[in-house]
Amino acid sequence: MINGKKIIVVMPAYNAEKTLEQTYNEIPFDIVDEVILTDDKSTDHTIEKAKELGIKEIQIHERNKGYGGNQKTCYNRALELGADIVIMLHPDYQYTPKLIHSISYVIANDLYPVVCASRILGKGALKGGMPIIKYIANRGLTAIQNILLKQKLSEYHTGYRAFSAEVLRKINYNANSDDFVFDNEMLSQIFYADYQIGEITCPTKYFEEASSINLYRSSVYGLGVLRVSVVHRLCKWGLMKSKLYA
Repeated sequence: MINGKKIIVVMPAYNAEKTLEQTYNEIPFDIVDEVILTDDKSTDHTIEKAKELGIKEIQIHERNKGYGGNQKTCYNRALELGADIVIMLHPDYQYTPKLIHSISYVIANDLYPVVCASRILGKGALKGGMPIIKYIANRGLTAIQNILLKQKLSEYHTGYRAFSAEVLRKINYNANSDDFVFDNEMLSQIFYADYQIGEITCPTKYFEEASSINLYRSSVYGLGVLRVSVVHRLCKWGLMKSKLYA
């Protein structure tokens, strides 16, 4: 805990057997109270590895629900367990758990209710091996989103995020997509509800075992991101309504 606030790390897992142990062992348990791993019907031994590591709170999907569906289970369970701060950490070791201290203190000290670890601040993305085409797409989409959402984030596409329980209870994340665009819909909902988002620079690693999506799914994701941003702006103008902001 920090300032009496319970901190829970949630790990949406899919075929994370090879990287789970390294990720889990770097979690700072001097402040983290609990870890939730949600397995999205992995085809490897992720569940067995989680049990071997002593993770007590394991949620198992009987069918693959997708990246967004996996996160919904994570956040719902974290709130059920009384979390005050929820940190979403990928178990593929692409993002370092060593930033959990910094991220948690920002929220615990009421500086920001949401914190994103940005690969774009500094030179973390390219230095860590982000493919140049992904970097260019990230920068382009982020620029468009900042214009439509009237914000100034360095990136909207990081998978390393932390939320206060208040924010999770306020936004209707269960209405979001079960696919990768879930992340963008959450940020849109947070801004729509007039919360601020803080950022902290984050090194990242790209390697064979790290999760990634292919060109087709990346294209679908990019189009989904543009759709979310346009819908956000139209709803703000009162020209349409969306269940995301209900």
